[in-house]
Amino acid sequence: LQTRLQAGQGYGNTLSCVLAVYRNESVAGFFKGMSFPLASVAVYSSVVFGVFSNTQRLLSQLRYGDPSHTPALTDVALASMVAGFVSVGIGTPVDLVKIRLQMQTQPYIEANIKLKPTVPGFPVYRGPIHCFRTVLQKEGIAGIYRGVGAMLLRDVPGYCLYFIPYTFFCGRITPDGCISPNPSSIWLAGGIAGAISWGTATPMDVVKSRLQADGVYLNKYKGTLDCILQSYQNEGLKVFFRGITVNAVRGFPMSSAMFLGYELSLKAMKRDQTETNP
Repeated sequence: LQTRLQAGQGYGNTLSCVLAVYRNESVAGFFKGMSFPLASVAVYSSVVFGVFSNTQRLLSQLRYGDPSHTPALTDVALASMVAGFVSVGIGTPVDLVKIRLQMQTQPYIEANIKLKPTVPGFPVYRGPIHCFRTVLQKEGIAGIYRGVGAMLLRDVPGYCLYFIPYTFFCGRITPDGCISPNPSSIWLAGGIAGAISWGTATPMDVVKSRLQADGVYLNKYKGTLDCILQSYQNEGLKVFFRGITVNAVRGFPMSSAMFLGYELSLKAMKRDQTETNP
């Protein structure tokens, strides 16, 4: 839904998008392009959280001489920016394949000209591997990393608004006297952080989605700035808030589960280390 709302044509709102996808593509339409993200989500998440936590530990070591020292807010912000920067290297190709698979059935509308796949009724790409290989052959590495600038502008500040609110709310929600946050505090703080992060990242998410969807049939945008200018000139400021409801709503449960899994995994590993090395 997010991709269709941001880069597609003819969807008035979230409900109309849901009905249109179901009417035209049945339930399977809601799961297009998901195999590649599902296959890579474990690697992506472990890299993001691993870079974030290890950067925090390094900064605490340099600043206080103790890697386990509670990091300052500036350290959390810097670690978040590093995590966002590194995540783009993995996330850009994955998002591009997902978006191309989701958008290939959508007609390209420009100047009242409707372009469809070469063979009517058949998609451009047969699957994620075919999509990745086709883009790589036709557009090279630059094609695989199309939209990387917009993704950097989305993820670097986006992860700051992900980890900082989590740290803040987790500290506020956790009862006084508790050494570590309980699962309910983690779940709630993670959900709030996810909703904030994805909600505020929507404008650049729209630009990224449009750049990566561009190229299924024609290359309409020359780059990030050109996409921003064309989108604004053609559709006004409101275009940059397309899909904000979907982003904020999905951000809560997704981030709740992510942070809960992360924190419980850390606790389990620390407990194992303590039992192994009493």
